[in-house]
Amino acid sequence: MKKTSTRLADGRELIYYDLRDDTVRVASDRRPLDRTVTTSEVRRDPLLGDSVAVASHRQGRTYHPPADECPLCPTRGERLSEIPDSSYDVVVFENRFPSLAGDSGRCEVVCFTSDHDASFADLTEDQARLVLDAWTDRTSELSHLPSVEQVFCFENRGAEIGVTLGHPHGQIYAYPFTTPRTALMLRSLAAHKEATGGENLFDAVLARELAGERVVLEGEHWAAFVPYAAHWPYEVHLYPRRRVPDLLALDEAARTEFPQIYLELLRRFDRIFDGRDGGAGGEPPTPYIAAWHQAPFGTLDEFDGVTRDDFALHLELFTIRRTSGKLKFLAGSESGMSVFINDVPPERAAERLREVASS
Repeated sequence: MKKTSTRLADGRELIYYDLRDDTVRVASDRRPLDRTVTTSEVRRDPLLGDSVAVASHRQGRTYHPPADECPLCPTRGERLSEIPDSSYDVVVFENRFPSLAGDSGRCEVVCFTSDHDASFADLTEDQARLVLDAWTDRTSELSHLPSVEQVFCFENRGAEIGVTLGHPHGQIYAYPFTTPRTALMLRSLAAHKEATGGENLFDAVLARELAGERVVLEGEHWAAFVPYAAHWPYEVHLYPRRRVPDLLALDEAARTEFPQIYLELLRRFDRIFDGRDGGAGGEPPTPYIAAWHQAPFGTLDEFDGVTRDDFALHLELFTIRRTSGKLKFLAGSESGMSVFINDVPPERAAERLREVASS
């Protein structure tokens, strides 16, 4: 992997990640851009104890542009974009409309490929490994910023999810606090450790799932399963078999196997609804969210007896589509009380994901 860092016309950082070590990146951003001005502010809710990012400048962000005006495609001739070069493998740059900025953290965009019509599932194993290396590098770099306490790499795919740019891409949020979801995991981890005399909750969950009926896919270094209490109609958790706190701690064997396992999972997601429940095989690509959970880099003093090494890196992949042509909406119970109601039994979801394995 070769890494080349440069600046866009408004001062934002852009980084090329290339498969070939001899790739040269010298193209400059020719757009007449003013310096980016953001209004991000993090406010803490005194009743719930969580934080909300207020970012009014995001109202003006690019919204469903035509393909020939996509800002994530490479620059071609006089069609100027966020990526100055005429081609790329993987690119990461500071979001022009960030939810978090300055002392409130940082937001980055990760472009997986220059092919506008592709998806992550279309990548080769070498390309997927390069994305993993980019995620890892950005986690390392962002973790050293004084305002950053947790790094979150994720992908939103599909208009149903709310994606406004169709180009295959993901994002990285660097939060100035430990997120509420991670805090819940850490509290459960601490309580279980105390109640069992030191047993690790993540290890116990993984062992139970691997011994059960909800396993979807297994490799030598990774395992994927539908969790016992899945919140979403089709939800898969992907764990390295050796517990590590973050992407930085993955060994080479796990990094090598990851593209094989992850690409197969994504391809199965795209086949879940084909010809099923009245579908005729023409169902649009499955919308999904893919979310990496990493240990915070800040202090864990409030979680008694828990260290970063107790946390288990894992990826959660889920779709809001519950059957052909129907979506799972977060209504009263979910949005008002955070109590999910799942229409698809996790055991049946796992069975379906095994059924659609590649031939």
